Amino acid sequence: MIAVTGSTGQLGGRVARRLADLGVEQRLLVRDPARAPALPGTHTATADYADGTAVRAALTGIETVFMVSAAETPERVRQHVGFIDGAVEAGVRRIVYVSFFGASPTATFTLARDHWATEEHLRSIGVPYAILRDNIYADFTPHFIGADGSIRGPAGEGRVAVVAQADIADVAVAVLTSDGAYDGRTLNLTGPAALTMHEIASILSDHFERTVSYVPETIEEAYASRAVYGAPKWQVDAWVSTYTAIAVGELAGISNDIPEVTGHPATSLPEVLAAADK
Repeated sequence: MIAVTGSTGQLGGRVARRLADLGVEQRLLVRDPARAPALPGTHTATADYADGTAVRAALTGIETVFMVSAAETPERVRQHVGFIDGAVEAGVRRIVYVSFFGASPTATFTLARDHWATEEHLRSIGVPYAILRDNIYADFTPHFIGADGSIRGPAGEGRVAVVAQADIADVAVAVLTSDGAYDGRTLNLTGPAALTMHEIASILSDHFERTVSYVPETIEEAYASRAVYGAPKWQVDAWVSTYTAIAVGELAGISNDIPEVTGHPATSLPEVLAAADK
């Protein structure tokens, strides 16, 4: 049996639906059972990542876990470690973890450091694992557009290989149903092209049939323009460092892991936007 976390969200929901279509029996781990998708061959278990007792109970009898990263908070790594430890104590035999492209202890994108810490703990526990390192979601690019119709940030002329959530879900399902063929692997999941923010703005302009421009900011301007949201410093650091990671080239790499695992090409940004309209 496979346990799927995050089934009430976009990525976990896609994975759960694909597994259901394949007739795979699933246990959906959710915080709110009322929000769990109603899918054939599934049942729900209630557990919060931070509740070790609930995690152990929810994962008892599970072979493989699909672990979507927890909500972004300063406690995220601690929650991840607790969840992984609870899974091991429950007897889980394999963990497939959704990480971030370029995760490292010195990553420019601050939250990629959290993913690295989680990966390191996962590698240390002695249970087979696979890591899916996703680049920025192509599906999210429309949300880059601010109220003035522009994309603003300190990305300079850097490039980012935005990736389709549908492709990530296809890879996840292939890995989850592979009977361990990807154990020990770290898969880098990217789109087929590394785009500048100017190019992303142009693609969005074509799709929405209105002008979307990219306005480069300095780091100081980026912090100032985001101050109006009243977000805590760690969160603003994360927002700004998404762009600075692009600027320094850390998100520009293009991988062949999606076509190699799924048998189909990685989906381009225009294709992702067109699919979202259907």
